[in-house]
Amino acid sequence: MSADDALVAAIERLKRDRNAIVLAHYYQEPEIQDIADFIGDSLELSRKAASTDADVIVFCGVHFMAETAKILSPEKTVVLPDLDAGCSLADDCPADAFADFRAKHPDHVVVSYINCTAAVKAQSDLICTSSNAVDLVQQLPADRPVLFAPDQNLGRWVQRQSGRELTLWPGRCIVHETFSEEALLELKLEHPDAEVIAHPECQEHLLDLADFIGSTSKLLNRTQSSAAETFIVLTEPGILHQMKQRAPGKTLLDVPGVDGCSCNACPYMRLNTLQKLHDCLESLEPAIELEEELRLRALQPIQRMLEMSR
Repeated sequence: MSADDALVAAIERLKRDRNAIVLAHYYQEPEIQDIADFIGDSLELSRKAASTDADVIVFCGVHFMAETAKILSPEKTVVLPDLDAGCSLADDCPADAFADFRAKHPDHVVVSYINCTAAVKAQSDLICTSSNAVDLVQQLPADRPVLFAPDQNLGRWVQRQSGRELTLWPGRCIVHETFSEEALLELKLEHPDAEVIAHPECQEHLLDLADFIGSTSKLLNRTQSSAAETFIVLTEPGILHQMKQRAPGKTLLDVPGVDGCSCNACPYMRLNTLQKLHDCLESLEPAIELEEELRLRALQPIQRMLEMSR
């Protein structure tokens, strides 16, 4: 038995002993995706966790995702393999600064993308995902101005799709900000029949070059449903592992960053490893803890989103 096989076997034993489930975001390393009980985007995983009878949730993703799981499942132990697995977008919207920004727009409905901290969720009227943001904004009263946070690229796309003027918090995701337009154009020239699919967190000039724009899950589904045989993928390359499994035989090309760097791979997602997954199952640390008052305030806009999404 190889060292990795032994580690996987130890993880499986601990999962049974702890009555635990392992959730993995699409952007995790393939070996973590392969051992996970559920794979998906952040909200999909949190809802899955809330519906299971597991006592322990191991969230292989980043901190705000584990927080969301804890908001929805306060009675469960939620652990994150590496507590330093943060998010540049969530970090770009500190709760104190966001409170000051909101105070300048007191008449606005505050819509926050789920990629934010619990403290920012608690200051929001409504949470959205990249899948439902346009639909939710269109449901809001036309006479109420809307403040959208924290991703300005997603906000601009929602603005264009919904026809609503939005006041944008100036946040961004380092992964989706680093794609090279020059490299994308070169790939399009080399593969003229390829379909360009992009996440709406990408910059506007890159979205203008895309054939299909959608959330992580929608991009994954697109590789299965489209007649195209080649795809140029503008999002974090961890998703390619699932795309290859769902659409075998199709060619999937990721776009490098500026100067050919591999900075389109999220450094925070990559902090989680099989060894850290094992260790947190063994020790049940680091665990996510939230003050109940904060959890309840953060839960309200999530519940509102779920009600409006039915």
